[in-house]
Amino acid sequence: MKQLSSLMLLLLFLCIGCRQQEVADLIFMNGNIYTVNSEQPRAEAIAVVKERIIAVGSNADVERWRGNSTEVIDLQGQFVMPGFIEGHGHFSGLGYSLIHLNLLRAQSWDEIVNAVAEKVKTAKPGEWIIGGGWHQEKWTTPLEQQVLGYPYHDKLSEISPDNPVMLRHASGHGLFANAKAMQLAGITKETPNPAGGEIVRDASGEAIGVFEERAMRLVNEVYQEYLDGLSESEKKKEWLRAVGLAQEECLSKGITSFQDAGASKQEVQWYKELAEAGQFDLRLWAMIRHAYPDVKDKLDDLPIINAGNYYFTCRAIKSEVDGALGAFGAWLLRSYDDKREFVGQNTTPTSNVKNISELAIQKNLQLCVHAIGDRANREVLNIMEEVFRKNPTKKDLRWRIEHSQHLDPEDIPRFGKLGVIASMQGIHCTSDAPFVLKRLGEQRAREGAYPWRALLDAGAVVTNGTDAPVEDVSALESFYASVTRRRPDTGLVFFPEQCMTREEAVYSYTMACAYSAFEEQDKGSLQPGKLADMVVLSNDLLICPDEDILKTTILMTIVGGKVKYRRDR
Repeated sequence: MKQLSSLMLLLLFLCIGCRQQEVADLIFMNGNIYTVNSEQPRAEAIAVVKERIIAVGSNADVERWRGNSTEVIDLQGQFVMPGFIEGHGHFSGLGYSLIHLNLLRAQSWDEIVNAVAEKVKTAKPGEWIIGGGWHQEKWTTPLEQQVLGYPYHDKLSEISPDNPVMLRHASGHGLFANAKAMQLAGITKETPNPAGGEIVRDASGEAIGVFEERAMRLVNEVYQEYLDGLSESEKKKEWLRAVGLAQEECLSKGITSFQDAGASKQEVQWYKELAEAGQFDLRLWAMIRHAYPDVKDKLDDLPIINAGNYYFTCRAIKSEVDGALGAFGAWLLRSYDDKREFVGQNTTPTSNVKNISELAIQKNLQLCVHAIGDRANREVLNIMEEVFRKNPTKKDLRWRIEHSQHLDPEDIPRFGKLGVIASMQGIHCTSDAPFVLKRLGEQRAREGAYPWRALLDAGAVVTNGTDAPVEDVSALESFYASVTRRRPDTGLVFFPEQCMTREEAVYSYTMACAYSAFEEQDKGSLQPGKLADMVVLSNDLLICPDEDILKTTILMTIVGGKVKYRRDR
C-alpha cells in the first residue's frame, strides 16, 4: 500500500512538471511599480494574460511567464501605478465641453464675450451658441457693472443679437443667457422665481442674464425644444462624437475608469450597446439620474453589471438636495456671510429624495446624493440613517454623498459610523478657495470645508475626482490639491491641516473609488487576478517634490493589458 501511494505521488509530480505553464501576452519589466496592495506595495515587473494580471514581483519572478509570443515592454525605471479612477464626473458632458466653448481658463468677462463673438461669425441664423466653465470669482479683471459679482448681459447681447447664447457656470448650477435666449424663454420683469432657483435681477427688478439652480430650467427648456428639432440620428451622432472625445481626453490623462455622476436612461442604453460592441477604450460606471416619477416603475433593467467584459456598469441612482457654493446654491445651516439672510437652495424636496432612497433599497441599487452645504449633508445623512434603520438586514450598501464639501463638525463622524462614502473632488478645494471665506467665514471654512483629514481620521472612505467638465479632468491636478491644498497660480494654501498623505491620495484615486463602486475585486490595485489597468508616469507620485507633481507626464495608459494611450516623444 505504501509503495502504491509513493507511485501515485511520483506520477502526480511528473504530470505537474509536464504541464505547460501559461505564457504571458504582455510583460512590463524594470519598473518602479506602486501596487496599492499593502501585502506587496512595490514591485519591478507585471505579467498579463488576456485582460488580467497573472503575476507581480521582481524581474526574475515574472521572467518565467515569458514565452516566444510574449510582448515585453521595458519601463526603464518609470513609475507605474493602478490607472486613475475618476470618482465623479459627467462623461458625455466632458465630451460636449470639448465640442462647445470651454471657458474654464477664462480670466475675465471680456475674454468670454470675445470668445462668443468669434463663434457668432460662423454660426447659422438662429443657431444656439453653447459654452461652459466660467466662474465670476476667478476673474482677475473687475466688472463695470455687477450684481453679486455677476456681469450684466448687455455686452453679450450686443455681439450676438440674433443667436441665443447659453453659457453654463463652472459649477453646473447656474447659467448665463443673452437677451435673445431670454426672449425665447419668455423672461420678463414679472417672471417669478421657480421653487429652488433664482433669476438674478438688478435693483429695478430686471433680469441681468444669470439663472441659478432650478431657474436654469427656464432657459434649458427652450434650448431643449431647439434640440428636439434635430433628428434622432443627428442627436446620437453628436453624442457619439462627444463620448469619443471624452474617452480620448481621459486616456491622455491616465484615467482607466470613469464614474459618471448622472446619465439618462437613453444614455445608459447607448453605453451598454457601446460596451457590448467592444467600442469602449476605458471602463464606465454610471448613476442613472431622473426625477422620482420618471423612474419609480422603470428600473426593471437595472442593475447592469460588467457589460461588455467589464466595460460598463450601472448599479446606482442619483438625486440631489442643493446646488453649489459659487452660485449661492449650497444649502447652509446658517446664512451666507456675503449674502445675509440667505441660506442657499433646497433644489429637490427631501420628500422626493426619501422616495428615491426607498426605491434604491428596493432595487438593490446604490444611492448617490449630491450635497454640498452643511444643511444639505445633514439632511442626506438623516435620510440614509433612517433607511438603514428600517432595513437592518441590508448590509454593505455603500451609499454615497457626492461632494460632501461643507460639513458641520458634528456630522463628520457620521460618515464612518454609517458607512456612507464621501465622494469628494480634491480640485474643488483649491479651485473654490478664493471665495470660500467670503461665503462661509473663517470658522466654518476651517472646521468643515473639504475636511478630508477629519473624515479619514473618523474612519470614512473618501474618494477623489474632478467633477469634469466642472473642472479639468486632470487627475494630477486633483492629486496635487489633495496633498498640498495649494493653488499653483497664487500659492494660496487653504487650511493645510486637512491635507491627505501621498499614499492616501493615491488610494483615494484608486482603491477607494473601486470600493465605492463594488469593484475592488477587479480594480484599484495591481495584483494577480485583477484587470490590467495601469498608468505609467514620469515621476513617482509617492516621493517626488510637491512642485514636480504638476510637471508629471502621462507616458502610457493601459486598459486590460492594452496600451490605449502613449505619449509621443
